[in-house]
Amino acid sequence: MPPLQPLPLPAEFIWGYATAAYQIEGAVDADNRGASIWDTFSHLSPSRTKGAHGDIACDHYNRYLTDIDMMESYGAKHYRFSLSWSRIIPLGGRNDPVNEAGVKFYNNLIDGLLEKGIEPWITLYHWDLPQALEDRYGGWLNQAEVQKDFVRYASLCFERFGDRVKQWITFNEPYIISIFGYCTGIMAPGRSSTNLASNGIGDSTTEPWIVGKSLIMSHVLAVEAYSQQFEKKQAGQVTIVLNGYYYEPWDAESPHDVEAAQRRMEFYIGWFADPIFLGRDYPASMRLQLGSRLPAFTESELHLLRSNKPKWYGMNHYTAKYARAEPNPPPSTDYMGNVSEHITNKAGMEIGPQSGVSWLQVCPEQFRKLLNWVWNRYGCQIIVTENGCPCPGENRMDVTRSIQDDFRVKYFELYLDAISRAVNDDGVNVGGYFAWSLMDNFEWQNGYDIRFGVTYVDYETLKRTPKKSSAYLRSTFDKRLAKGTTTKDKL
Repeated sequence: MPPLQPLPLPAEFIWGYATAAYQIEGAVDADNRGASIWDTFSHLSPSRTKGAHGDIACDHYNRYLTDIDMMESYGAKHYRFSLSWSRIIPLGGRNDPVNEAGVKFYNNLIDGLLEKGIEPWITLYHWDLPQALEDRYGGWLNQAEVQKDFVRYASLCFERFGDRVKQWITFNEPYIISIFGYCTGIMAPGRSSTNLASNGIGDSTTEPWIVGKSLIMSHVLAVEAYSQQFEKKQAGQVTIVLNGYYYEPWDAESPHDVEAAQRRMEFYIGWFADPIFLGRDYPASMRLQLGSRLPAFTESELHLLRSNKPKWYGMNHYTAKYARAEPNPPPSTDYMGNVSEHITNKAGMEIGPQSGVSWLQVCPEQFRKLLNWVWNRYGCQIIVTENGCPCPGENRMDVTRSIQDDFRVKYFELYLDAISRAVNDDGVNVGGYFAWSLMDNFEWQNGYDIRFGVTYVDYETLKRTPKKSSAYLRSTFDKRLAKGTTTKDKL
């Protein structure tokens, strides 16, 4: 790895930690909470989540006050977390009853954060659709119904929490919802025509694209509802969080691979960001390959998108890959833009050191390139809403070894330096950073095998133990922000 350099960040740069409801809350049957698609998916037999589930997870529902104290001790002033839709509306629908016990829990969490000087940033949907809506009409496959139910849920949250919450995120990673939930089938609801574990339930050629449009339109309708009913009084903002790798060409001398790298990012990021942040149709590369399988926007839908562009771009980013153009026409199940992904290029050079999970290599220079790519294409402030890594072998470490997470410390420093260079050398507007994650937790289809937290969680006792990285982040942000200039200084 290159030498570490704690480079400056703007004095007004914000930082904190991120989590998600199903990954940490547990208490799945407490206080009238309804089931979500992840409750169902994680209890399938045979298991598709390595025998694990979120029934208890980190028991945050019962330990939120001590978790807030822990966050305060880490020096964080911002916390991004998600709400469980089925904890607030157990059956999910616009005519279904509200669960006041669920509302009370989130009110208590928000108030507890504010009492410690920590600003809440709320994600409305982090993958856990109420199971009742999946059963009632097919969930995200039914745009007409689900968008109405999502807007009602979002509006209820704006109404109940918006007097104190000013930063809202509609969806976390719609790409993952669409592709992993409805194409590869490795995540809830696990629909796929290519994954044998899905037992033939689903259509990988059409369903991900249908779901993608449902998410885009549900997002923009929620933004419109906030703008019309709440923004004037509450003065908050609503955006979306998109994930994405950065892609380098497998063969930098090949025009086909150069095009493939760009096309892969259009299929990954532009699919959602072009309609939402530019108010226009999907990237032309997607329309060319997918044709009528990619649902069209009506002119009224495009007008709605153009009229409700978010003020900032939420970026979840972890790693990068090499992209190689495929020589033959793509199968109808292809979702990558007829591109193959690689961790080594034509010359055999690895894109970066391996972390504790196979898909995540350390690639800070590509992170800087992605910040530039998004800034140049969409032109609005970026906030990094997730970034982090597991250490090599960490899933096999006891607490004593795990808390000495020097690999994670190096990862954070390299990626924060990349932000600094993007801001100070390239002129990219990056306003903040949320580390993933506050604590080890349930990592979806991987169960508890991967540890991303800056806090070690003993899943037997649920004891939390700070890792070295939690102290590092507090220290490095103190140094970086002290070195930085304010926006006013630059004027």
